[in-house]
Amino acid sequence: MDDGIQGFYKDKVVFLTGATGFLGKVIIEKLLRTTELKRIYAMMRPKRGKDIQERLAIWQKDPLFEVLLKAKPDALKRIFVIAGDCLDADLGINRSDRQLLVSEVQIVIHGAATVRFNEPLHVALAINTRATRLMLQLAKEMQHLEAYLHISTAFSNCVIFRIEEKFYPEHLTCDSNSVLAMSELLSDQMMDKLTPTLVGDFPNTYTYTKALAEDVVLRESGDLPLSVFRPSVIIATHEEPVSGWIDNLYGPIALIYGVGHGVLRLTTFDKDGLASLVPVDYCANAALASIWQTSKEKSQRNARSQPAIYTLAPSENNLLVNKDFINHSLIVRKDFPITKMIWYPFMHSISNPRLFPFAAFFYHTLPGYFYDLALRLTGRKPRLVKLYRSIHANIAVLEHFLHNSWHFETKSTDRLRVMMSPEDRRLYNFDMEALDWKKYFRKALFGMRLYLAKEPPTRESLEQGRRLFYRLKILHYSLVTLLCVIAGTLLWTLVRLFI
Repeated sequence: MDDGIQGFYKDKVVFLTGATGFLGKVIIEKLLRTTELKRIYAMMRPKRGKDIQERLAIWQKDPLFEVLLKAKPDALKRIFVIAGDCLDADLGINRSDRQLLVSEVQIVIHGAATVRFNEPLHVALAINTRATRLMLQLAKEMQHLEAYLHISTAFSNCVIFRIEEKFYPEHLTCDSNSVLAMSELLSDQMMDKLTPTLVGDFPNTYTYTKALAEDVVLRESGDLPLSVFRPSVIIATHEEPVSGWIDNLYGPIALIYGVGHGVLRLTTFDKDGLASLVPVDYCANAALASIWQTSKEKSQRNARSQPAIYTLAPSENNLLVNKDFINHSLIVRKDFPITKMIWYPFMHSISNPRLFPFAAFFYHTLPGYFYDLALRLTGRKPRLVKLYRSIHANIAVLEHFLHNSWHFETKSTDRLRVMMSPEDRRLYNFDMEALDWKKYFRKALFGMRLYLAKEPPTRESLEQGRRLFYRLKILHYSLVTLLCVIAGTLLWTLVRLFI
């Protein structure tokens, strides 16, 4: 008898990499809150002076875990930290921990990755590709393995624009075996010099090494009960455990964060292009459901059959256009204003990326120099011009994604939802067709203000933000009017000179 997703995870032992990542933390929270699993082994590495136990202890105060800890105060005691690092040749796991994993683990979730688009190739290759091979080798030793989930990305094959739920090894310049063998023979510097040749048509080392990782899975997974999960761009939570939770400044939310502060005023993208965004809680739910289904199908797997692929992306019946993404975000700017705005929040876009540097000089760089001059005169450290250099560099890195659209097949994911019980569909919701984008962005913008800007959701704070918002709005339109008058006067003067 099928006890559903909750029943499947009861008393299970899970090993998860990428535990401190955005999606990894949400998966852990959802497992602990909705199931009675036995234990989670979470692979972590020391970071920024904090050892692995300190990194775990911080979660006690993380808003993501508040709902869980109110209902289950001892829930985090079911997490056991495994010291490891995907950069290391053996994953950095010591012998005793490795034996523990081999003898106990039933479910593996491999989500560790570097998501930096401009990561040096040798680093991205070690973390995203070689570690995938090492994880598969470890999984093959596990005595009780029931399901293995490899977390990829919907953009792992972004050299084409209609992507089905299948593998695409033909788009690689060299297969994963050859590239990994090359990385063992050549120095890091030499591998980095080969980046243009190896990466080929891929826009960056991130998507390239994730594509290579999928090739590793295709070649080396054998008869493991394995599936691949491909989420598109992951953004703030929609519903649970709290609306709008986010802990990073990656992707579209970073853009809105910059707009909300009045710093980012100009970007470049195809206004009619598609924004391939998915809430992180939907990703966690889809991942957990796909593991359940993978376990059910493990007896059907053999070394010759390809692993199932589950893609989570906006439904073809509920697509989000770039201009609507911006509009949904700007509509609520006065409802959740940031008290540290430096200018009235607005956003203009240039469709031609070649014109962007010229326009950005007037929208960003020139005002940045004036702002930094004011900071110097008041004895403070200038920062805006430097910030704009970083923003413009990031926009250049994202150009391929800002001016192209992708259509993702989600047939396997849609079938997965159909196979779930009504109760499981409610508890592990990832229905992208039913998502109300307008309502979602209202929650996401509130979350951005609360969790990223660290501004309290009190009436006093919101009123303070609104007062600043309206003052800056008056200044903005006064300046626009003044500039229009000056431009008109200069134009009239020039016309009179030639008449």
